[in-house]
Amino acid sequence: MHGEYKVPGGKLVVVDLDEDRGVLRNVRVAGDFFLEPDEALLAVNRALEGAPASADAEQLAGRIAASLPLGTIMYGLTAEGVAVAVRRALAQATDWTDYDWQLIHERPQSPALHMALDEVLTAEVAAGRRPPTLRVWEWGAPAVVIGSFQSLSNEVDSRAAQRHGMTVVRRISGGGAMFVEPGNTITYSLSVPASLVSGLSFADSYAYLDDWVLGALDDMGIKAWYQPLNDISTDVGKIAGAAQKRMVGPDGGEGAVLHHVTMSYDIDADKMLEVLRIGREKLSGKGTGSAAKRVDPLRRQTGLPREVVIDRMIESFRAHYGLTPGHITRQESERADGLAASKFTSSEWTSRIP
Repeated sequence: MHGEYKVPGGKLVVVDLDEDRGVLRNVRVAGDFFLEPDEALLAVNRALEGAPASADAEQLAGRIAASLPLGTIMYGLTAEGVAVAVRRALAQATDWTDYDWQLIHERPQSPALHMALDEVLTAEVAAGRRPPTLRVWEWGAPAVVIGSFQSLSNEVDSRAAQRHGMTVVRRISGGGAMFVEPGNTITYSLSVPASLVSGLSFADSYAYLDDWVLGALDDMGIKAWYQPLNDISTDVGKIAGAAQKRMVGPDGGEGAVLHHVTMSYDIDADKMLEVLRIGREKLSGKGTGSAAKRVDPLRRQTGLPREVVIDRMIESFRAHYGLTPGHITRQESERADGLAASKFTSSEWTSRIP
């Protein structure tokens, strides 16, 4: 069995092993990390040899940490990262490079249609009828997008939203509200087979699926990091938030994961504060005194036009994993149009938690 895991902000860890009657055998850890002294690698392998195959990542990491020689130095590597690679090997997880990725980047769409496209395209990946897909959104209208489980009245000042011509829609994933204006936001979705995140905890899957964009930002001079559970931050503020939805495949098959991210390229903070009901408790929990200070747009940090930022993100993904231009099929488009009309523009869905 073979498992790979790139430690967020670190290096690649590779684990090869056998499973024999419920225990790990012939464990071999490798990668492009740095580790001193040399004997530490042998200690890691020995710690994993004979471990129960049912052990979770935390238990495996504990065995590894306890085995390390005094004074061990790990750079680009963690005991937890090795443990995750072991779990991915046992789960027979796939890797980014195992797939032919497709890019969808089309004309601006209505907020409701974007919600529908996420659901339809991810369902198609789950059914095996569509390859893993990176979809870059273009917004046709300003919007507030609330999480699947948020209270509409608690999150949005409906009169302010109406005054500013903002459509309010509810997405299928959890998480918090998004304030969106065309030209001021960069949003993308990853619709991926569930096997890509096999062996990862829910929290770890966020970091894993966000890692490529951290590299793209780094290439643009932005030192960003994943901040649990679902933020991308820099030393001057949050720049993005992510959310996920898991979908089962037909007849209980492999299924797929929707992972979408909204990044603030520019922001009208005053308007955002009028439209979103951002409570003092939420702000204090983030350690800041105002919502405006919580978000630091990419325009200020990069000095680059929005289109250039998007192009560089796409090129970074293509350079690492390959990416072929694609399109939404006629059948997918028809299904999404129907879903936008029947679900995502309906008050029954939008107000399902008043």
